Order: sequence, then structure tokens, then C-alpha cells
Amino acid sequence: MIGSIVFVTLGGLVIRHVCKKVNVPPLIGFLGIGIFLGPFTLDVLSDDLLNRSSEIRTIALIIILSKAGLAMNISDFKHVGGPAIRMCFVPAMIEIIGTMLFVPLLIGLSLLESALLGSIIAAVSPAVVVPRMVQCIEKGYGKEHSVPQIILAGASVEDVIVLVLFSSLLGLHQSADSAFLQLIDIPVSMILGTLACLVVGNLLVWLFKRYRIFDSMKVLLLLSISLLFMAVESRLAGLVAFSGMLSVLGINVIILYKNKIVAQRLAQKFNYLWNIGEIFLFVLVGASVNIDYAIAAGFMPILLILVLAAIRMSGVFLSLSKTRLTLKEKSFCMIAYLPKATVQAAVGSVPLSLGLPAGEMILTVSVLAILITAPMGAFLIDSFVRNVKI
Repeated sequence: MIGSIVFVTLGGLVIRHVCKKVNVPPLIGFLGIGIFLGPFTLDVLSDDLLNRSSEIRTIALIIILSKAGLAMNISDFKHVGGPAIRMCFVPAMIEIIGTMLFVPLLIGLSLLESALLGSIIAAVSPAVVVPRMVQCIEKGYGKEHSVPQIILAGASVEDVIVLVLFSSLLGLHQSADSAFLQLIDIPVSMILGTLACLVVGNLLVWLFKRYRIFDSMKVLLLLSISLLFMAVESRLAGLVAFSGMLSVLGINVIILYKNKIVAQRLAQKFNYLWNIGEIFLFVLVGASVNIDYAIAAGFMPILLILVLAAIRMSGVFLSLSKTRLTLKEKSFCMIAYLPKATVQAAVGSVPLSLGLPAGEMILTVSVLAILITAPMGAFLIDSFVRNVKI
């Protein structure tokens, strides 16, 4: 296992350097390493590491949610208003509906399996979008109508909405209870998750203010509490609906709202954690991909991804239809909402690990969505910024 960790770490660092030189998202290289070293090709990675991919995926998901929460400034929504709020859910919901319409036709999954797949691939990638929007803000690009801020605010919340929906649909797929009871569980889980984050988040704010605690210890405390939330969700499954992911996000939002200086320092620490976390997340996802199965699936999954990309862009356009944004600004938002990567890597292999019949196909489509939309979206965003003034 130690040898595998060395392979993954060193390979990831080298690939990150190479990808940045050629202006390709490093996560594409990480996926390539995983596919190359995984059990379906060279079979270099140890079974011990592969068997722990679920735990590693959970930790990576916590880091993603923590980063999102510490960046989710409520004042941004007050500033950019309705467009950002619509961007939080309209594109994702339209894409999920599109998935439910086209997946049964193109790749033959059931309606519920299609909805589950839609909840995985409907989220935009913060790993690709966030750094580019930050650069746009620093350069004053799209300043007149706060275009980068609209994208950042909408994307951060969209990921969480999609993840909570994924968790609910996964429970619906696994449970023997009626669909009606499962649907009732969705608002219950969100209410309980919100209550938990309000209590714990405010307690942490008081603790950080009352006692002198090093930032590294604060991060460890946040990670421990977040893991506890996820464990509680798992332990209460079938008894009481509880959203651990919403709780993880919420405590970080509260910290940002109550103490911006501490939140900024914590966000920097989580960025450091993500530098190594994203390597293992994407490598292990790549290692889960069965190349023979992906080839046998043919062109239909690729066609599906392209169709859904067009549907998603129409959802973005609809969200911005009654705003002051120009056509160029709307086009930029449509392009910026294309890349997929982080959420798909975090949960794309979950159905397969749980033994769902459609798990292999869901993972294949998730990885193809990353491989197609992440570099395409990154290239289009960079090209738009260079060549079009807004």
C-alpha cells in the first residue's frame, strides 16, 4: 500500500506540473494515471488502497463541501440578486430532467437510475471554474454586471443542491419503503441537517472566539465534526432522514458569516488539503473505470453528454433571460457552466461500490463527462476571456 501511495503522489505531482504547462486541467491527468495504473490495465495499485477508496472519497467530499461553504458569501447573493439564485438550481434541474428523458432512450437505464445519473453529472466543477472566475474578478472582466460573481455564487450552491438530491435519490433507490415516504424524507433530512449546522456552527464560532486555537487545529476539529455528521447520517439511515452533507456545508457558511477573517484563513488551509486530496480522488476514480466496458458502451454515452451540455446551456440562458446581461455576458455564463469534474469524481463511483446494477454505466458516463467537458470548458472559458470583451 505504501508503494501505491508513493506512485499516486509522485505521479500526481509530475502530472500536475505538466498539465499546467500545457494549460490542461490537472484532474484530466490524474484520471489518466488512475486508468493507467488501475486493476483494468497495469494493475499496479494495491488492493488495500483501492478498498479504501470509499473512505478517501468521503474525506475528499468533506473538503469540497468545506471549501464551498467557506466561499459562499451571503452578501454575494444580496449583491447579484435573482440571477445568481436562479443559477443555483435552474440549469441543474433542467439537465436532470433532460437526463431522465434521454438516458432511457440512449443507454437504456430506468427512470430512477436516470435521475440518479442526472444528480451526479448535473453539477458544475469548482476545480475548473472557481480559479478562472477569481482571475476574471482580479482583471475586472465582466465587472459591469458582476458576471464572475454570479457564476461563483450560483455554482457553489448548485453543487450542494445536487449532492443533497443525489443522496436522497440514492436512498430512494436502495430503500424498500414507498416512494412517497422517501420523498417526505428529503425535506426532513434538509431541516434536520440545517438545525444541526446552526447549533454546531454557532458553537464553533463561539469556541474560536473564546479560546486561542491554531488554524491547523481548527481544521482538524472541522474535519472531525464533518466526519461525525457523515457517520450520523449513515447510522441513522432507515430510522431518521438526516443530511450530513448539508450540515458540513452549513457550519462553514456560518463561520464565514460570523467571522470572515477566520474563514479566509481556514479556506487557505483547506486549499492545501485539496492539493493532495484531488490527486487521490481522481486517481482512484480513474482506477475504477473498466476500459473494456467503456469501449463496449460505444458512442451513445458521448452523444448523451453532448446533448445534456446543450440542455444545460439552455438552462443557463433561461436563468439569465430577464436580466440586464448582454448576449456576450450570457454566452460567457453558458460556457462557464459547462465543466464537470469534482462532484462527478466524488460520487460517480458510489452506485458501483454499492452494487447497483447500473453502477458500471453511471461511473462510465461520469468519467466521460469529466474527460469531455472539463478540458472543453476550460479551453472555451480561457479563449472567451482572451478574445471577447464584456
